[in-house]
Formats: sequence, C-alpha cells, structure tokens
Amino acid sequence: MVTPVSFTNTTPRYKLPNLFSGQAQKDFYINEAHALSDALLHAAVEGESNTPPVSPLEGETWLIGPAPTGEWDASASSIASWQAGQWLIVEPRPGMRLQDLSSGGMLYFDGAWQRPAAPAAPSGGNSIDNEARDAIVNLIETLRDAGIFS
Repeated sequence: MVTPVSFTNTTPRYKLPNLFSGQAQKDFYINEAHALSDALLHAAVEGESNTPPVSPLEGETWLIGPAPTGEWDASASSIASWQAGQWLIVEPRPGMRLQDLSSGGMLYFDGAWQRPAAPAAPSGGNSIDNEARDAIVNLIETLRDAGIFS
C-alpha cells in the first residue's frame, strides 16, 4: 500500500502556501501563491537597490542590495516585489536567474548573485592571427551588447 504524502504549510523551495481541506480563508493562501508565482516566473528586476522606492508601481520588482534599509532591512540579496500595497520578499535559491532591466544583463544565484564576466580579449602567443582576434573581440562585444556579459 502506498503511504500518503504529508504536506507542510509551504512548498520547500519558494514557500508557496499549500492548501488543506477544510481550511478557512483559502482565497488568501491562493492569492499569496499567485503573487509569489507572479514575482518569480520569468523574473526580471528594475535594478539593485538598498532602499525601497518611495512610490513603487504595482508589480515593480527589485533586487535588494547588500546593505538594505527601511522595509527591506535584514533582506540582503533577496527579491522584493510590490504587490497589493506591500513588499513581498523572496529569498533566492541556488540556480535562480533574473534579468536586470536597468543593465539588460542576466544574473544568477549560486550562494550570491553573479553576473557573467566577459572573457579577456586574446593576447600573446607565438603566431598571431589578427583576423581571428578581431572576430573574437567582436563576438565578446556582441555578447556584451546582448546583456550576456556585464
């Protein structure tokens, strides 16, 4: 016989609230789960800041910097999304990716937020192929312009 699954109050990765039969105020839990999903699905942030904006727009999302203040205090490196008149704070998980709308670049979380660094332009060597070097430099610049490298 199969052992029934026992659920906790929230999902393990992003703390989405689970529902239970007979639970009161299910709409609150469902709405909270939808708000978290809205903030995290194809995540994009306006930029990085230590201070919450004074008049955020509904759905506006920020990457909280390393020295947060105000309502973001004690939430360094988290994601803050303005939803229903309050900040919804989400702690990042390894593997999470964000698009930084202010720079057009991508960030990924692996214990800390990382931005892919562009490789150095070619130099040195016994035989120098200037055309190949120019092609590599152009490729690096194209990837930087596309927001892949910072």
